[in-house]
Amino acid sequence: MNANPIVILLAEDDPDDYYLIGEALDESNIDHRLFIVTNGEEIMDYLYNRNKYSDKNEWPRPGLILLDLNMPLKDGLETLREIKNDADLKRIPVVILTTSRSEEDIIKTYDLGISGFITKPMTFTSLVEIMRTLGDYWMGIVSLPKN
Repeated sequence: MNANPIVILLAEDDPDDYYLIGEALDESNIDHRLFIVTNGEEIMDYLYNRNKYSDKNEWPRPGLILLDLNMPLKDGLETLREIKNDADLKRIPVVILTTSRSEEDIIKTYDLGISGFITKPMTFTSLVEIMRTLGDYWMGIVSLPKN
């Protein structure tokens, strides 16, 4: 496992969902720091350290992005496209975490370069298991580029 906690940037507009995802990450015992943004414009401000996210020490570069597709201002597909078209950001793993089960969404997001597509589970127990598996994979198995 990595010596440092993984910085996870969660892009999710539903307060109930981001609360449950945060709780599931805590219960899964993943060594992490979770940062939450609620729309596509805000995630890009975070990633580019603009506006209220200008302090890179306070708002560190994520090692993993969990991205919802259905967000206000700029949806997940548009946000993903912008991330993957940026030479500096494109190496950050992006996992879609959404309610969608659409084959079209799955194909579009993989075509844009996602690292995984997860449909949000119906139970908290399943969400904890998904977060534990994500943590095991991203922190224990794969090698990530240094920031």
